Amino acid sequence: MTTTRTLLDELPPEARARLLECSRPVRFAPGARIFRQRRRADRFWIVEAGRVELDVHVPGHRDAAVDTLTGGALLGCSWIVPPYLWHLGATAVTDVRALEFDAPAVRELCADDPSVGETVFACVAATMARRLLAVRGRLLDGLVSPHAPELLSHAR
Repeated sequence: MTTTRTLLDELPPEARARLLECSRPVRFAPGARIFRQRRRADRFWIVEAGRVELDVHVPGHRDAAVDTLTGGALLGCSWIVPPYLWHLGATAVTDVRALEFDAPAVRELCADDPSVGETVFACVAATMARRLLAVRGRLLDGLVSPHAPELLSHAR
């Protein structure tokens, strides 16, 4: 499960107010698809309450869950770098309340105010790094776990 200190906590009050001008409150019902992999990433969210599952499309199978996000988490990182396409998908597991941000407006704010841009980029990069490590761990667990008895017998 991944939670992060919210991006808003990292900004000074004036920058926080400017960033909030690019947002609006939203709700997602349980089971609602928030975004799909390889579609246009033109917004992102800070989850205020509820649980969201991140998934990856596996051809011929159902989507595989790779992480779960809860309150305070940044949902959506693909909006920050071209080509602005989602690398994962997201579905509300429970009722979700979030702040939705207009990505083009936030990118413009970041370009206009380098101190805001630096903070936003650092927060998104840290989130991406944590998620990459979490997914890597899950993949390694899946690869090693079925072979654990076999690997242990070779180690002796």
